[in-house]
Amino acid sequence: MIRLSRMLLGAALVVGAVASTAPVARAAEPDKLLPADSDLVAIVNLKQILDSEIVKKYALEQIKQVLEGQDVKKLLGDLGLDPLKDVEKIVAASIETKFGNQAEAQYLLIVHGKFDAEKLFKTAEAESKKNADKFQLVKDGTTVMFKVQPDNGQPPMYATVVNDTTVIAASEKKLITAALAADTASKPTVLKKDLADLIKKADEKASVVAISLLKGKLDEVKLPGGGNLPVKLDGIQKVLPLMEAVTVTVKIGANVNLDVVIGMKDEDSANDMRNALDDLMKQIKPLAQFAGAADPRLKPLTGILDSVKTSSKNKDVIMSGKVAGDDIGKMINPKD
Repeated sequence: MIRLSRMLLGAALVVGAVASTAPVARAAEPDKLLPADSDLVAIVNLKQILDSEIVKKYALEQIKQVLEGQDVKKLLGDLGLDPLKDVEKIVAASIETKFGNQAEAQYLLIVHGKFDAEKLFKTAEAESKKNADKFQLVKDGTTVMFKVQPDNGQPPMYATVVNDTTVIAASEKKLITAALAADTASKPTVLKKDLADLIKKADEKASVVAISLLKGKLDEVKLPGGGNLPVKLDGIQKVLPLMEAVTVTVKIGANVNLDVVIGMKDEDSANDMRNALDDLMKQIKPLAQFAGAADPRLKPLTGILDSVKTSSKNKDVIMSGKVAGDDIGKMINPKD
């Protein structure tokens, strides 16, 4: 169950890293299961992504082939789950997020859709009896959940079924317990104000929205540099510690639109970041032209980079770009 959730999240984010369309923007509301001390939240509208013109045209068949794999098909059959129809939205939250060579953050993964809760739970319970080394039924007080030990030696994950519309997974038992308590609480969880405000500004119809609080988190992060790197990142490195938040919005439809809003410490640092990004784009464009000349699949890169616009307003730096559906087709099938 957790592996499936993680797979779907990864697939959606890979697709989303390219994407967009959305008519009228409507403000999002924070998921009531989010941990109070979250500092990074990603929202993936999987159903909207799968229904989009680009995914139907270029990726849906490949996704179906993956889901037809013998092991995956058996798992889905046991769970009574069709991810192409039953999973609607995935919300991922990270707590005490670290950047650079630091410890991994704690996380909570919330999967919304239409599920047979009883069947999901019974299948997980049966799996715990068949494969106890990797899948165990455990408790945190009175909370019953399942512990999954990955094959790669990574820390275990915990998961449970909340109800017929929600399944959750987390890095720690206490996060599962807290999410279940939040589900039945009379009042919503109080998130960090800065994060809650950014979530409420987000477009709930966007394909992917990722929001992170960054104040004080990038002080020790060093961008790659040196003679082997074809671009210079000195300008961005200088203002990196002054970043306080970032919101990435991806919309997938007939085309793909990407909007990034970087919240800086003050107006001066916002201007410096905008200038650094503009300088980076100037360095990248000749490289894209060279890559396009060497590989036909990369020819659309120049036009994509030309679509990128950067501006600043008060403390915010706004960066936007577009990938046309036709260009995605040319990159996938350069002879068409």
